[in-house]
Amino acid sequence: MFEVEIKVPADVDAVRERLREAGAERVDGRRQRDAYYDAPHRDFAETDEALRVRRETPLPSGISPADAADEAEGPDPGSNAPPTAPETTKITYKGPLLDEGSKTRAEHETEVADPEAAAGILSGLGFEPAATVEKRREFWAYDGFTVTLDAVDGLGEFVEIERAVAEEGAIEAVRDDALDALDRLGLDGAEQVRTSYLGLLLAEDDADASDDG
Repeated sequence: MFEVEIKVPADVDAVRERLREAGAERVDGRRQRDAYYDAPHRDFAETDEALRVRRETPLPSGISPADAADEAEGPDPGSNAPPTAPETTKITYKGPLLDEGSKTRAEHETEVADPEAAAGILSGLGFEPAATVEKRREFWAYDGFTVTLDAVDGLGEFVEIERAVAEEGAIEAVRDDALDALDRLGLDGAEQVRTSYLGLLLAEDDADASDDG
C-alpha cells in the first residue's frame, strides 16, 4: 500500500470553512501522541524511514487552542456527556519517499492491544525512543481524499491531503488530483512541506540548541 500525501502550512479555521462550503464531511477528530524509534541496525535519518507507535484518543471538539483548553478541563461534572472513549494504539512503518512531488511512501500499519508490551518488544530488540510528536487532528472527507487539519505542538497548523493506492503506477495521477483539490480549497501545492513533523521538530530543536550555544 502507498500513501499519496501532500502537506502545506495553512490557517486551519479558514480551510475548515472552505471544506464546509464545498460540502465536505467531518468524519473524525483525534488527539495523537507519536513516539518515534531509532533502529539498532541502520540510521533511519539517512534511509528516510520511520517506525512509530501512535497512541490516540477521540477529539470531539475542534483543534484550536481554546478547544484544547476545554478538553483539558474535562466535561462539567453535572453534564450528561458520554464517557471518554478508550485510547487506541497503532504501530507503523513508513518507507522512504517515492515521489519528488509529494510525501508518498510505502506504509504498513496495525493496531496493537497493549502499548506497553509493544514498547517492551521494541526495546528488547534494540529500538530506542528518538522523539515524540503531539498533535490534534480533524479528518474530513472531500472529493475522494482525506483532508486532515493539524495543530502540531511546537510547529503550528498544517493541512494534509491524502489517498491510499495499491499500485505504485497510480501515484502520479493521484498526486495531480490532490494538487487540484488543494487549489480548490485555496491552498498552494507549491508551498508543500515534504519533511515529516518529526523532522521539522528535530530541526527546531537543533536550531534552538545552536541559539543557546
